[in-house]
Amino acid sequence: MLSVHLICVGKLKEPFYKDACAEYAKRLSAYCRLTVTELPEEKLPKDPSPAQIDAALAKEAAAIRGKIPPSSRVAALCIEGRMRSSQEMAQLFPALGHSPDKHMVFLIGGSYGLHPTVKAQAHTRLSMSPMTFPHHLARVMLLEQIYRGFQINAGGSYHK
Repeated sequence: MLSVHLICVGKLKEPFYKDACAEYAKRLSAYCRLTVTELPEEKLPKDPSPAQIDAALAKEAAAIRGKIPPSSRVAALCIEGRMRSSQEMAQLFPALGHSPDKHMVFLIGGSYGLHPTVKAQAHTRLSMSPMTFPHHLARVMLLEQIYRGFQINAGGSYHK
């Protein structure tokens, strides 16, 4: 069974986000082994300088890299990523069956995104939309799209 990992900077606090993520985790259990790793977001002052932001992102990047399992295909969610249709997202998963990669890893940054080195090391850069979403909502949306992808690949009726 494929292993899917979400490595997220920041913790879910709101019950409605937790409930939505739990629902999709339950649905995904039929298709994959899902692991969600939450990493702490670096503390920054109220009006941080670009250098402070870069230093915080570099620390978060080191923590992220430490959680990526070997033999992984990594997708970073970022605004400069490519938007994909649900069908294109679904194609990410069967490709792993014909690859030496054993894990599909999705990276979601915190309030200031991901460090450029993390994005550069990713195999794929994904964008959810040209709109800006809270990173907690992006997690729910990503889990839904992963579930939809597995449903598409299984010929299920969820995707219409």
